[in-house]
Amino acid sequence: MTAKRVVSAAVVGSVVEFYDFALFGLAAALVFNDQFFPSSSPIAGTLGSMAAFAVGFLARPIGGAVFSHFGDRVGRKPMLAATLVLMGVSTAGIGLLPTYESAGVLAPILLVVLRVAQGFGAGAEYAGALVVAAEASEPRRRGLWASLPGMGVAIGMVLATLVFTLVSALPGFEAWAWRVPFLLSVVGVGIGLWVRSRLPESAVFERERQRGRSRFPMLEVLRRQPRSVLIAFLANAPFSAIGYLIQVFVLSYVTRTLGVSPTVALIANLASSGLSIVTGPLFGLLSDRVGRRPVFLGGAAFLLVFSFPMFWLVDTGHPVLIVGSVAVAYGVGVSALFSAQAALFAELFDTRYRYSGVAVVREWAAALVSGPAPLVATALVAAAGGASWPVAILMAGCALVCFVAVALAPETRDRDLNEPAGRMERRPSHPAPAGHR
Repeated sequence: MTAKRVVSAAVVGSVVEFYDFALFGLAAALVFNDQFFPSSSPIAGTLGSMAAFAVGFLARPIGGAVFSHFGDRVGRKPMLAATLVLMGVSTAGIGLLPTYESAGVLAPILLVVLRVAQGFGAGAEYAGALVVAAEASEPRRRGLWASLPGMGVAIGMVLATLVFTLVSALPGFEAWAWRVPFLLSVVGVGIGLWVRSRLPESAVFERERQRGRSRFPMLEVLRRQPRSVLIAFLANAPFSAIGYLIQVFVLSYVTRTLGVSPTVALIANLASSGLSIVTGPLFGLLSDRVGRRPVFLGGAAFLLVFSFPMFWLVDTGHPVLIVGSVAVAYGVGVSALFSAQAALFAELFDTRYRYSGVAVVREWAAALVSGPAPLVATALVAAAGGASWPVAILMAGCALVCFVAVALAPETRDRDLNEPAGRMERRPSHPAPAGHR
C-alpha cells in the first residue's frame, strides 16, 4: 500500500507540472503573441511568444541543480512539495498579468519572469517523481511503475488542452477567458500538496543516507558516471525536442501557416495525449518483459520513419488526417521513448546521486535543445517560405540521435537499485537474456 501511495503522489505532481507547462505552450502558440507583444508584426509576435516559451527551459537546469542537490542530501519528499508550489504559484500569476496594450513592454517582461520561475520549479519536479516511483517499485515491475509519472504528464497535457479548448470557444476568450486555465492551477496545487503530505520518504534513499551522503551530488555523478550521463543526455535531448515539435510547433504551424481552425490543432493534442495515457503504461510493462533498450529503440525507429509522413498528412489541412498523424506520432513514438527512459534513467544512476543524475540529463537537454525546438522550427518554416520539410528533417535527425545513443547504452532491466551504479558503466551494451531475473 505504501508503494502505491508513493506512486500516486508522484503521478499527481506530474499532472500538475505538465498541466502548467503544457498550458504555457498552448497559450504561446495561440494567445500570447497578441496579448503580450506588439500587434504590428504577427511574425515578430509569434517568434516572441515562442521565445518566451523557450526561456522557461533556460531556468530548468538551475532549478534542477538546486532541488535535486537537496533531494539527494535532505530527502525526496520536501523537494517534491517545494517544486509543486513554485510551479503552481507561477502559473496562476501568469493568469493575472496585464497585457501589452495596458502595460506596454512591462507585460512581456513580467511574462518572462514568471516563465523563468515556472521553469525553475519544473527543473526537478518530474525527475523527483520518476525517482520516487522507481525506488518504491517492485524490481520486476519497475518499468511499469516508473512509467506512471509519464502517464501523469499525459493526463496533465489532456487537462490543459481540454480546459484551453473549452475556454477558447467562449466569446470573451482573447479578452479574459484565456486566463481561467492558468488560475485553475491553484486547485491542482492544493490537491497535490495534500497527497504529497502523506508521502513517506524513499526507503532506498533512507538506506543510502545511513551509509553517508554525497556533499555535491551533481558533481559526483558527473565525475563517477560520465558515460551514463552522456548516454542519457543524448537519448533525452532529441526525444524531448520531438515531443515539443509535435505538441507546440505543430499547433502553431497548423493554425498560423496552414490557416486551419485552432480547434482542430487542440483536438490533435488532446488525442495524442489521450492515446499516450493508454500506451505509456503498456510500453512500461513491455520494458519489464523485453528490456528498456528494445522499447526505446523501437520508438526511435518509428519516429525516424514517420517524420516525413506525419508532416505530409498535416500539410493536407484535412482535420482527420491532422489529428490522426499527430496522435500516432506522439501516442506511439514519443510514448514509447518516454516510458522506456523512465526506468532506464533511474537504473543508470546510484541512489546517492540518482535525483541529480536524472535532473542534470533532463534539464540541460531541455534548456539546450527542447525549449528552443519550436522557435527553431518556426524560423525554419519562415526561411523555407512556409514549407514543412526542414522540420521533418529536424525531427528525423533527432530520432536518429536517440536511436544511436540508446544502442550504445547498457540494458538496465535487472539492476538492483541498492547496487553501486558505477558497475553499470562497465556492463556490456546488450540486453539481459530473456526471462533472466
